[in-house]
Amino acid sequence: MTKPVLLTVDDDQAVSRAVARDLRRHYGEDYRIVRAESGPAALEALRELKLRGEPVAAMLADYRMPQMNGIEFLEQAMDLFPQARRALLTAYADTDAAIQAINVVDVDHYLLKPWDPPEEKLYPVVDALVETWRAVGEPTVTETKVVGHRWSAPSYLARDFLARNAVPYRWYSVDEPEGQRLLEAAGADPADVPLVITADGTVLTAPNESEMAAAVGLSTTPALDFYDLIVVGAGPAGLGSAVYGASEGLKTVLVERRATGGQAGQSSRIENYLGFPDGVSGAQLTDRARRQASKFGAEILTARDVTGLFARGSQRVISFGDGTELAAHSVIIATGVDYRMHPAPGCADLTGRGVYYGSAMTEAPECAGEDVYIVGGANSAGQAAVFFSRHARRVVLLVRGPSLEASMSHYLIEQLREIKNVEVRTGVEVERVHGTEHLEQLTLCGSALAAPETVDTGHLFIFIGAAPRTEWLGDEIDRDERGFIRSGPDLLVDGQRPRGWRPQRDPYYLESSLPGVFVAGDVRSESVKRVASAVGEGAMAVTLVHRYLEDR
Repeated sequence: MTKPVLLTVDDDQAVSRAVARDLRRHYGEDYRIVRAESGPAALEALRELKLRGEPVAAMLADYRMPQMNGIEFLEQAMDLFPQARRALLTAYADTDAAIQAINVVDVDHYLLKPWDPPEEKLYPVVDALVETWRAVGEPTVTETKVVGHRWSAPSYLARDFLARNAVPYRWYSVDEPEGQRLLEAAGADPADVPLVITADGTVLTAPNESEMAAAVGLSTTPALDFYDLIVVGAGPAGLGSAVYGASEGLKTVLVERRATGGQAGQSSRIENYLGFPDGVSGAQLTDRARRQASKFGAEILTARDVTGLFARGSQRVISFGDGTELAAHSVIIATGVDYRMHPAPGCADLTGRGVYYGSAMTEAPECAGEDVYIVGGANSAGQAAVFFSRHARRVVLLVRGPSLEASMSHYLIEQLREIKNVEVRTGVEVERVHGTEHLEQLTLCGSALAAPETVDTGHLFIFIGAAPRTEWLGDEIDRDERGFIRSGPDLLVDGQRPRGWRPQRDPYYLESSLPGVFVAGDVRSESVKRVASAVGEGAMAVTLVHRYLEDR
């Protein structure tokens, strides 16, 4: 546990050392003693303590100091640590000023110098200060802190990135006092959000995801120059490949552009996954798979955007957005799919400000007592409706088609029917979204409506379509008309192997048109879009990697 701080400020070095010595002797076991020799230096120390999340129990400041006297210091210190107790060190001649300060800046006590013996004159006063502080209480926040605006899209993305990567953090709005104190301590203003402050006090102003990943301890740099297997994408298929590749002795690195888990990782509840009769959240399943892959020795790189893939002799090389490269004997592409961007006017402008793609579970507390609208008719939309029904006043599921039966699992349809605050509206879709600073209204249309309908809401969650993440691939990797990667038998046309194919064999079942590059999960053409099948394909791809390495 972090020790609370007792801070002393005195410009006289001898007095400063003496009071720190006496405090350390009596309170050193339970408190950390910090001393400063000027008001500005003490304020700088307090800013660092605030950024690191360390509590300050009491502050003792000398009244007569150049640049900034004790009252001026305590007045500014209160802005950073309003719960810390305050005392003035004064000479006898300054007693009247000290008494006045009790009313001006709410000083708790004043101490006359010298305070010998401390057992009679110093310790009883400090005891009273810390007892009052303990009674009032001040939570210690040692995890990462995020300061932002409720309707700031970059602030939402920062929170979502940390949450999906299982990084504990505390959220502070710029509108609340503690958020303002953190901004002041960092020398920032509301225009600089999001402000990310790590547990060691490092301040990041409007960081990108790579900067955040490195600052909070996520691995972003490969340990080796060459691997047996590179897995691109850390959804269920990629995590399955990493687990089986590493467990079978392959030097394996898993590369993810944003967060492990993929779309499945955003699911609030998966109830039809084998071995979990009570269901499991996507985050829980992802965390277990991530820890399992790490246990077997797989490296996991986060916030690395892969921008290219090519052959260099027998090597298979991926390139990153920063221009660096990484090579291996083989590659498994498991980049999955993204939700398709909704075409309704206004959606793009309000994304992250009331319009969200996927569950965005960090937004759940903000939905309390509100109406939430969800677009989509597949399992992910149904699972989100169940999740948000526990927080929102009402959840409305908008389905363009005539029913849910063709796209959603039966068990989930039955669950939705039993939840009183969930309303399923079929034959309805979003025509336009409205809002200035954030989402305020939706215009609905569709076959079930005689005329467009306008509804009030600040929360729209979209689960439509499946756009494969293959735009970074070159012509060496054959894809179908929708962008999904063809593999194995699908590459054979009239019995002919793909153009440029060199091995004296047909492509293995999950092998792409570039030998040694395999594909698994939702990004594969004609794959079954289920978590279990994605994990199975990830494991199967590793088996085929072994076969490829043996046959070279």
